[in-house]
This record gives sequence, C-alpha cells and structure tokens, in this order.
Amino acid sequence: MPSFDTVLETDMVKVKNAVENTSKEIGTRFDFKGTAAAIELKDKDITLTGDGDFQIDQIHDILRNKLTKAGVDVRFLDIGKVEKIGGDKVKQVTKVRDGIETEQAKKIQQLIKGHKMKVQAAIQEGKVRVTGAKRDDLQAAMALIRAEISDLPLSFDNFRD
Repeated sequence: MPSFDTVLETDMVKVKNAVENTSKEIGTRFDFKGTAAAIELKDKDITLTGDGDFQIDQIHDILRNKLTKAGVDVRFLDIGKVEKIGGDKVKQVTKVRDGIETEQAKKIQQLIKGHKMKVQAAIQEGKVRVTGAKRDDLQAAMALIRAEISDLPLSFDNFRD
C-alpha cells in the first residue's frame, strides 16, 4: 500500500549556526556595545535578552536574516511574548518547532477526510502518515496539504510504493 509521511522537521545544526552567527554580530555591532543584548540556544528554545522591546526586535531581525541565509524557513520559529526580567531588561523565548502538534495533525487529517479523497491519514508521534491505493491519490493529497496548510513549513518524506 503506497504511503508517505507529512513531517515538520528543522535542521538544528543550521539553526545553531545561525544563532552563533547572530551572537557574533551582536558582539561586533556598534549599537549593541555596552548593552545587555544576547542570544542563546538551549535544546529547542532560543532566548533573546536585551534592554528593551526595540533591541529584541533588532536581534530578531538579525536572527531571521541569518536563518534565511542558512536556508531555514522562519515559520519554524514560534515567537513568545516579551517578558520583563528585573530592572529595565527584557527577554523573549522563541521555540523552534519540531514535529507536528496534535491539533495541527488533526487539522491535516480533517482536511483530507473533508475532501473525500481515497486516502487515509493517521497521526503518529509528530507526523501524519497518509496511505492510499494509488500513487496519484497520494500526490493529490500532497498538493492539497501544500495548498491548504501554508502556515507550517511541512515536508513530505518516506514515500513508498
């Protein structure tokens, strides 16, 4: 039975390199001298620290540029709220998405069921496996998912005949 997996995976090596390059640029830029501007990566959380909202926005712009240059889609970032941390310093935690969340997976599953295609979608630990009798049906399902789910940088792998 032909099948494929719909996944949401980011290349963490490229993300790590982009964060390190952003940190280097913060260290060399004149407008960040003598400020609390910093960026760090722990597991799948990127923490931005600065003196104010404007500085956090500047760091985010640098990070977005570095990620784009590295070929990482910025839709992988789940940007959190800016929080005050003592004095006039603020921080923002940005999560790197990895794996499709349950509600998004259900949305994909309902999308496929709603279009009455001759394929089945099953949610499996952060991915959605789509199976069908014909390869053409699977390709139509891929096109449908690409067209309808544009807020996530989904990719398709493990295509089997």
